[in-house]
Formats: sequence, structure tokens, C-alpha cells
Amino acid sequence: MTKKEKATFIVQTLEELYPNPPIPLAHKDAYTLLIAVLLSAQCTDIRVNLVTPHLFALADNPKDMSRLEVSKIKEIIRPCGLSPRKSQAISDLSKIIIEKHHGEVPRTFEALEALPGVGHKTASVVMSQAFGVPAFPVDTHIHRLAFRWKLSAGKNVVETEKDLKRIFAEELWNKLHLQIIFYGREYCTARSHNPKECIICSQLSRKSNEKLK
Repeated sequence: MTKKEKATFIVQTLEELYPNPPIPLAHKDAYTLLIAVLLSAQCTDIRVNLVTPHLFALADNPKDMSRLEVSKIKEIIRPCGLSPRKSQAISDLSKIIIEKHHGEVPRTFEALEALPGVGHKTASVVMSQAFGVPAFPVDTHIHRLAFRWKLSAGKNVVETEKDLKRIFAEELWNKLHLQIIFYGREYCTARSHNPKECIICSQLSRKSNEKLK
């Protein structure tokens, strides 16, 4: 099967399974999405969604967040892990959004990635899910599945993103990355995974002795 044929098979399969994939992180606008994605680093979406209502009840915009003590933010987000670093980043980026961006979340990759605690993956999620700009955020699920499906060599997430962008049409990226995430969680898990019972892996999977780098 060629990569083009693989891409067609994957898109068709995922479209049947997840025709309307929801955005996993609860949010009401670009700012609350940005904060939720930042909190999701090394943390599950489920846990983030349990924590953010408490944080957003106190501050759901840059102005109010910048007025909160970092210690208070840290206390609330502690269950998400890395709370010292994340709380400081949330406070600092909120102040920068007010001072440099007129209180609005910036709409470019460059400006987003210049914010404290915001890397390329976080910026990609915000650009795609908040602003509808074509992007292909690569998380651990997508990185793992791209390797299993022989779409990428699995060297790192940067290379995986480049490979996937070359294979799939740009107009599919925003929806497809969500579909792959849901598939990875439900059918193609990191552990206890049987390729023969996986709809996509049974057709595209690598040999069992090949490991993700």
C-alpha cells in the first residue's frame, strides 16, 4: 500500500468512527483554551477539565488572571503537575497579552510561541482549534500512531509533524489530528495493544519488534 493509499484508508476509517470529533479540553474562548492546553503538558485532558473550572471561576481572562497571586494559581492547578512552572507561566503570559496584545490572544505562531510556557504544540492547538488556521499538533498519541502506521520514522515530534503534513491534505489537518487522538485513546493504546485486533494497524502496522524511537 502506497502512502497515498494509506492516507485515504486512514481518513476514511477515522471519518466513519469520528465524524464530528469534539475538542477534548473544555474552554469558552481562545484564552481559556490556551490556559487549558498549557496545563495539559504531562497531564491528562480529564484532569485538566476537572481543574480549570476552579481556576476560571476566579479568572477566565488575562486581566483577572494577571491580578491573581502566582501562589493562588499554583494551589489550584497543583493536580495538573509542574505547578510552579505552569503557574508562573500563566501569570506572566496573561500580563504579556495585556501589555503587548491589547488583551487578546495573538493569532500568529510566532507571537504565541513567544509567550512563556507556550511551545509549538500548544501554539498549534490554539491556532487550529481557536482560530481555524490549518495546523497539525502532534501529541504522544499521534507520534505513536504515525510510527505504527509507517507514516513517519518516529525520530521526534518535529519530524512526525512534517511527515504528516506532507501526507495529508491541509484542509484535513485540524479535524484529522483530533480523530487520530481519539483513535489512539480508544483503539490503538500504548499498552496492551494487539495490532491484529486494531482496525488500522491490522492493515498498516509495523512488525512487532520495531520500536518507536
